[in-house]
Amino acid sequence: MDFNSSIFLVWFLPVFIALYLLAKDKFRNGYLLLVSILVYAWAEPKFIIVLLITTCLDFYLVKLLHQQKRKVAKKAFLLLSVLINVGLLVYFKYSNFFIETINELFGSKLPLLDLLLPLGISFYTFETITYVVDVYRGVCSPQNKLNNYLLYIFFFPKMVAGPIVRYVEMETQLFNNVSEEKLDNLLNGFYRFCLGLAKKVLIANQLALYGVDKIFYADPNTLNGFTAWVGIIGYTMQIYFDFSAYSDMAIGLSKMVGFRIPENFNSPYLSASVNEFWKRWHITLGEWLKNYLYIPLGGNRGVSWKIYFNLWLVFIISGLWHKGSWSLIIWGAFHGTLIVLERLFSKMKTWKAPHGLRIISTFFLVAIGFVLFRSDNLSKAMDFYNAMLFTNSNIDMELRNELWFPLGLAIVFSFINHFSFGKKLQEFYYGNSTNISRHIFLTIFSLVLFVLALSYTTSVGFTPFIYFRF
Repeated sequence: MDFNSSIFLVWFLPVFIALYLLAKDKFRNGYLLLVSILVYAWAEPKFIIVLLITTCLDFYLVKLLHQQKRKVAKKAFLLLSVLINVGLLVYFKYSNFFIETINELFGSKLPLLDLLLPLGISFYTFETITYVVDVYRGVCSPQNKLNNYLLYIFFFPKMVAGPIVRYVEMETQLFNNVSEEKLDNLLNGFYRFCLGLAKKVLIANQLALYGVDKIFYADPNTLNGFTAWVGIIGYTMQIYFDFSAYSDMAIGLSKMVGFRIPENFNSPYLSASVNEFWKRWHITLGEWLKNYLYIPLGGNRGVSWKIYFNLWLVFIISGLWHKGSWSLIIWGAFHGTLIVLERLFSKMKTWKAPHGLRIISTFFLVAIGFVLFRSDNLSKAMDFYNAMLFTNSNIDMELRNELWFPLGLAIVFSFINHFSFGKKLQEFYYGNSTNISRHIFLTIFSLVLFVLALSYTTSVGFTPFIYFRF
């Protein structure tokens, strides 16, 4: 059930919140678990049983792991749990990618499997891995109640597209989801939800509808340089406002029912380096890759070449995690290469460009990389890059006037935090102040955003979030 669909906004959300507020404290987790399973079953009825079975199996495997005294036995249960979770991901997400690659390399004609990708499988896998690894490391103890573990995994606000939440970040909340600040949580969560809804419907969807989709669905050889650059800058804005919108809505919904989940974005286009970009973009993925992949590979220990190779490998895996596609793998390698180069040059005593220039150059490097992310295949990406070099200067595509307003709005709000008034505006909106005048203003403002977004969705229809495809 999409957060920006009319059925969710008009029917599900008010009923869900009303019943949550009416429920007694001791029944709240059970209620949230039931709703979360129903929401996932609504979207993926074919896979809900599979995920429930593997989640229950994982729960008991981790308990057995914790009971083992010998390290060898602990490692065996750790490996078994990881293999089950990664195996599920590989089967559904990469089977056809491997078959297609084999067919291309060897000229074979192996048939593709008739598989559908379960919603949220990538996020599900990473969260189950955090649980088993953290128990193995002694970071946390295993959850004693199966229903609490199921709630951690299936908690519907973050189940499909994150943020990626470590078990330790929800552990205490699962045991004590009783808040003395119910009204403030409800209101602040509603403000955040409405902000995300507006970002998705009023900016991201508008960018897609009035230009970005048209440009990327077209043959790149029919685009001139100006149109190609408008397309990729538009997509760079679209994916940020689309994905961060989902995170905002997930964080807002969670807060409305007493849970706090981590932030996933922090003005990423203000980054002055690609390394900084990855500390601000999809923050929970970056933290996961660092804690559960980069550090186990050796982290910053060892000789320089191995550190650089590990960084590069982590970003290749990041690309593969998004999708079984060579263009996504090369997108990951592109970012890994840039970060390795930044590390190499940071050790050299060279002139440093002004901060503003570094922000602009980082933005354009990120945008150039998104050509690979958005294109269906490598061939189309190369043709698009060719168009960006203004080689098709005699060809033009008419762009709709409706594109410029959401694009301008997106650019303004992407960079507004560079200025002090932008930071103050964010603190005012994201804060947890109980000031009455703040609540009155934000309630009215949020309701306006909600009505505008609902009106647009009702008249035009909803568009799924980009990360639902991954």
